Amino acid sequence: MRVLVIKLAALGDFAQAFGPFAAIRAHHPDARITLLTTRPYAPLARMAPWFDEVWEDGRPDWTDIPAVLRLARRLGAARFDRVYDLQTSARSSRYRWFVGRRAEWSGIAAGASHPHANPARDSMHTVERQREQLEMAGIRHFPEPDLAWLDADVTRFGLPERFWLMVPGASPGRPRKRWPEDRFAALAALQPLPAVVIGGPAEKAIAAAITAAEPRALDVTGRTGFADIAALARRAAFCVGNDTGPTHLAAACGCPTLALFGEDSDPALCAPRGKRASFLRHVPLAGLEPGAVDAAIARLT
Repeated sequence: MRVLVIKLAALGDFAQAFGPFAAIRAHHPDARITLLTTRPYAPLARMAPWFDEVWEDGRPDWTDIPAVLRLARRLGAARFDRVYDLQTSARSSRYRWFVGRRAEWSGIAAGASHPHANPARDSMHTVERQREQLEMAGIRHFPEPDLAWLDADVTRFGLPERFWLMVPGASPGRPRKRWPEDRFAALAALQPLPAVVIGGPAEKAIAAAITAAEPRALDVTGRTGFADIAALARRAAFCVGNDTGPTHLAAACGCPTLALFGEDSDPALCAPRGKRASFLRHVPLAGLEPGAVDAAIARLT
């Protein structure tokens, strides 16, 4: 049996799909499972035990006709028996044309054999929405995903014996998702443990401002891959971050995680889930006081 799983989106969405990925593999233990994703998340997917192959050409520019035709031919030639569209967007639903009508389809595409037939699906949290979608496709067993594969040697960072993880970045196009850097620096000064600041190269200026204000903080922005983030999260006392991918990945790895939300995203739809995950929402996010975050950390840990 050949199974296709479609998940194209950002790191936080990818981390929240670990449970569905594990459930699909458990339901189809002998199937050949292909993940269709995008280039930034292909390395993470290839580390995971849930897929036999990973395709990273899942989001071509629709004006690039040759690229679209290549993907269409590839999907058609694979002759998949079942598709789990976990992206459930207008774009991903189009891929049903390429896969062909012979394949069973779980998602929201017109004519799907196993539609997620809940008109309130868009008001559900991502975790519940995907679980219900899979239940409607006949999946009943949802094992806790084993993330032992997602680890790395982080000794090169020269970490202190005990620390907490800070995620001060977010999507550059959504600045209202960022708690101000001076607030993160003030929070770091309140903590007895030093902070380790993570993020991509774009966050280096933010990290520099934080470490200048709080010299105990250690800046590793631009130096961490997915496995490094997971390893740091496992070793950290707790994590505080904006609503962004590394925060969700830390929560998925079991780190006590506090996610900060403002007006630009709704925690009812996408907050990190888990026994050791929580969130604070303040509108505007810039008005959230460090003392309030400090108190929430005390409740979490």
